[in-house]
Amino acid sequence: MTAATFDTLGYFEKLKAAGVPEEQAKVQAAAFREFTVIQEENARKELATKVDVVQAEMRLAEKIEANKHEVLKWVIGTMVAQTALIVAVMAFLK
Repeated sequence: MTAATFDTLGYFEKLKAAGVPEEQAKVQAAAFREFTVIQEENARKELATKVDVVQAEMRLAEKIEANKHEVLKWVIGTMVAQTALIVAVMAFLK
């Protein structure tokens, strides 16, 4: 993320040109600069880095792999149970 620059001098001069007293214009320019710095810091905290994304992908891949094995166990178990049931029914009907 590129840092947004804030022209405090330009802001101060615009306030003075608009009729704002010099002392008040200085305070407003300083306060607005502090606000933009805080906003930028907060935005940086919220952004995910490439490392964060890669770590999340790795965790998801591990979970997907674990779920594949779990589903496979259930499918094979169900097939064995179904086959046993069919054999039992066929033996009973003879």
